[in-house]
Amino acid sequence: MDEQELASRCHRGDNAARRELYETYGSRLLSLCRRYAVDAADAEDLMQDSFVKIFRVIGRFRWTRPGSLYSWMARVALNLAFDSARKRKRIARDLVDVDGLKGEVADEPDYEQTASVPAEAIHRMIAALPDGYRTVFELYCFEELSHKEIADLLGIKEKSSSASLARARAILARSIRQYLDGDGTAPAQ
Repeated sequence: MDEQELASRCHRGDNAARRELYETYGSRLLSLCRRYAVDAADAEDLMQDSFVKIFRVIGRFRWTRPGSLYSWMARVALNLAFDSARKRKRIARDLVDVDGLKGEVADEPDYEQTASVPAEAIHRMIAALPDGYRTVFELYCFEELSHKEIADLLGIKEKSSSASLARARAILARSIRQYLDGDGTAPAQ
């Protein structure tokens, strides 16, 4: 069944379609939720809350192209994650203004150097990024969304997405360089 029909049947309350939606997109949505949750249980709760809301408001979904159903679902989940984080006062969304990047160029370590950094250290460095930068970085690098898709998803300009990614990469490059030049420690979460 295609995305349009799946969404339409879910809107009509078809439980088989809802099950198919959950089975088709559940693991991908859970993966997204894990990036914004405090722990695994919080990620599961966030995913469940996302599906509850998705099923409640799926009538608002408008199909535009293949993949737009997941993009819309991810937006619902991200909004819930941000709302939850604001309630806990954990996230201060700080997407960079493009003008703030002038003159900042990252001295990125080369691939061989970066490959010598343990994955868990890289994960800690990513987790230590300011939340707005981390959000854009993860959507771009892990979810493989374009800057246009990220801009649509987060309600920002494409330039802001691009600038936030550049800032995240610059911060990660500095962290990796410090790790390689220093005592081999990565920022704590």
